[in-house]
Amino acid sequence: MAGSVAIVGAGIGGLSLALSLEARGVPVTVYERAAELREVGAAVALSANGLRPLAELGLLDRLEEVATQPTELIHRGWRTHDRITAFPVGIDGSYRDRFGAPYLGIHRAEFQRVLAGACPAGLIRLGTEVTGVTDHGDHVSLALAGGETATASVVVGADGVHSRLRSVIDPEARPAYTGTSGFRGLVPTADLPSLPDPQAIQFWMGPDAHLLHYAIGADAGTVNFLAVLEGPDAWTAGAGPATAAPGTLAAAFEGWAPAVREMVTAVPQSDHWPLYTLPPLSRWSRGRVVLLGDAAHTMLPHHGQGANQSIEDAAVLSDVLAAPGVLTGRHDDAFARYERLRRSRTRQVQRSSLVTSELLHLPDGPDAAARDARLADLDPWLTWIHGTDARTHTRPTGVPA
Repeated sequence: MAGSVAIVGAGIGGLSLALSLEARGVPVTVYERAAELREVGAAVALSANGLRPLAELGLLDRLEEVATQPTELIHRGWRTHDRITAFPVGIDGSYRDRFGAPYLGIHRAEFQRVLAGACPAGLIRLGTEVTGVTDHGDHVSLALAGGETATASVVVGADGVHSRLRSVIDPEARPAYTGTSGFRGLVPTADLPSLPDPQAIQFWMGPDAHLLHYAIGADAGTVNFLAVLEGPDAWTAGAGPATAAPGTLAAAFEGWAPAVREMVTAVPQSDHWPLYTLPPLSRWSRGRVVLLGDAAHTMLPHHGQGANQSIEDAAVLSDVLAAPGVLTGRHDDAFARYERLRRSRTRQVQRSSLVTSELLHLPDGPDAAARDARLADLDPWLTWIHGTDARTHTRPTGVPA
């Protein structure tokens, strides 16, 4: 189909790109091998840099209806409930006023429902696995499980950390296990009587581990947590979550503050998730195939930017693909521009997330004290990540920022 886009993967990045292209009249189809959009992980923190492009698509009101706006961003040590630092988010409206959108905690399933619900009927093809792509020079054909084929002008690989489409671009690229792993949980707020500031997004930092949590849902009735540990030393290459020995999570947080212990023992222990990053790719596209989101730049979750960087990718890629003549011939220049605009930004966030992982796991001592002192000034960090407009160089003339 001349002038069309095929997106492989109906995750946050793929659906964001599909909606942006559809709004601009570009024919687009999303192929998702799962028969239904299932929860992967538990929740998503949406910061202003990710929400602004969605607001431009008219989705902000719907997202706010099913999400919680954190009151503050708080860092605490591991032994007590004492605050190390706090930054206002929703408590006084200053975050939204400054960055042009709120900060939201939302269940991943709710988020996908909002995105998918905004797509016209037929745009998403569930239960449709793409088993191969062939670039014919003037178009791409997709081989689908069951023997069917489809065609498009370009194909976007938005199929996540273990992307199949990435092998088309860089056959040697593999996500790397970081030596850290996590457990996830959803706990009713009512079951956390010891938790201070339950509607804040909070980091508890300690030796060889940290706990991140924030409230989700329209009534902030549930707290989502991610508990991150050092180790195990190795994980089978490319493997997903596994079952851990009973009590592994509770043992890792023995001796921590009462609220932390209460949270990690409030629900059954989840699967054990390896945390990956992706070494920088030599390129993001080849021929008429291009990557987006985790497929291009898997990163640790410690800045809450995996979903948000995917949305930024989608906004920029939509701008360059929708430009006149791109889908009928000038895709090389468009892909090169997209990669040039996104490569540095995503690499910086990746690197910062890796450094943050180490800082969050420091034992008590002078290094931890120095970290705590630096955390007193979160402003430059928030501005650099949350204040960036990814579309500065691609926004069509006449479209307000």
